[in-house]
Amino acid sequence: MTNNDTAWQALQAHWQELADLSGIGALLGWDQSTYMPRASAGGRARQRALLSGLHHARATDAAYGRLLDAAERRTDLTPEQGRAVQLARKHFEDAARVPAAFVTTWTQHGGESYSAWVAARPANDFARVVPYLEKSLDLSRQAAAFFPEFSDPMDYFVDQSDEGMNATRVDAVFAELRATLVPLVEAVTNAPAPRTDFLHRHYPQDAQLRFGEDVIRAYGYDFDRGRQDLTHHPFMTRLGERDVRITTRVKPHDLTECLYSTLHEAGHALYEQGVDDAYLGTPLGQGASAGVHESQSRLWENLVGRSRAFWAAYFGKFRDAFPEQLHDVTEEELYRAVNVVSRSLIRTDADELTYNLHVITRYELERQLLSGRLAVRDLADAWHAAYEQNLGVRAPSDEDGVLQDVHWYFGQIGGAFQGYTLGNVLSAQFYAAAQAAHPTLDADIARGEFGRLHGWLREHVYAHGRRFTPDELVQRATGEALSARPYLTYLRGKYSELYSL
Repeated sequence: MTNNDTAWQALQAHWQELADLSGIGALLGWDQSTYMPRASAGGRARQRALLSGLHHARATDAAYGRLLDAAERRTDLTPEQGRAVQLARKHFEDAARVPAAFVTTWTQHGGESYSAWVAARPANDFARVVPYLEKSLDLSRQAAAFFPEFSDPMDYFVDQSDEGMNATRVDAVFAELRATLVPLVEAVTNAPAPRTDFLHRHYPQDAQLRFGEDVIRAYGYDFDRGRQDLTHHPFMTRLGERDVRITTRVKPHDLTECLYSTLHEAGHALYEQGVDDAYLGTPLGQGASAGVHESQSRLWENLVGRSRAFWAAYFGKFRDAFPEQLHDVTEEELYRAVNVVSRSLIRTDADELTYNLHVITRYELERQLLSGRLAVRDLADAWHAAYEQNLGVRAPSDEDGVLQDVHWYFGQIGGAFQGYTLGNVLSAQFYAAAQAAHPTLDADIARGEFGRLHGWLREHVYAHGRRFTPDELVQRATGEALSARPYLTYLRGKYSELYSL
């Protein structure tokens, strides 16, 4: 990405400035979700709105547009430089179509909405957030309307997070998954369940955190370029070129909550830490899409962290960390317990089989809201009805119903969830390709060695950042377009063996 030309250097400097402004915004958001005093919420929302306005002004600056014009006329750009300019042009034109005042209003509303959710969820007070959600829906529709080429607002939001995707493609993937998952979940949940009582004994917070951090160090997460903290809803964020942070949460009577949220967010962080240094501070310096990003969190959380090979390596260390709690538990019992399938209420706690039904439920509710077929005031009831239909359960309250996910309470409704299921699909596709290249991966994992897998992913996925479109990246890394086949093959094989189907 280097070029000694003065105009090119000016363009790179502008990209770096935009990246730095985004990093400062991420820092404010990270603090809001971790350590910020609750009474500071109003001021923080105002600060973030001011910053978003500054970012928008720099992203639409006329001088920046002239730099892009000049770059597009050049014939000596490398393919990487050409892709960076292409992405920058799209970002520039998209930003120019959205009024600065709207950006500021939307950002400030997002901060205020999040603070309202933080108070409303533990109080089981959906009525408190209804006005915020109504405003979020209105702002989201306005945002999509700035791009009339998308006849369906959901197409706009899906494309924003998963370049090249649209609602029709997502619908087709979801239909294929639903056709297999619904009967498979039915068969598994009717089979004898494994023992899980020991998962809910008392596990001290510090020991849970230490164990999870030891695992992600072995995965390859670099604590010299990151850290882990506690939050309400775990996330990963990049605050700077070499500052990629993760968060987790701990439940003293849930052995899996902290461990698997740590492994999940570390998967995101491994991706960000693996982007080629030459791309940092440019439009190429981040993950290819929400779906590709989620593929890495789900790969390290599930295909590795819930595998039989993983527990062959870590069961002894786990029992050493919790000797009293696990004194009567075998490796096989633990492996089966962390893969238990149940019709649960909470998406982030859901097993691999039912997880996608949680996502499909949210995605369909978003579509109904954006189309006007569902009013916000009726969302809680619609949530309960959808859960009874898709998962056969009903939440006893809104706290574990419509209030459980933070996503809608950042101010946007649309495009928040489909990436999770696309990520699940891609996680198996990437892992199958890595395993084809290195047939000893399972044996490596059983020895607690992750370098070969991490290296393959870094070479074929992480290093490229946004150099390629998601479709191009998947094709290059796996030899085929996005396909649900490897994922469904993985699920059928694993759970048929676990439940003797």
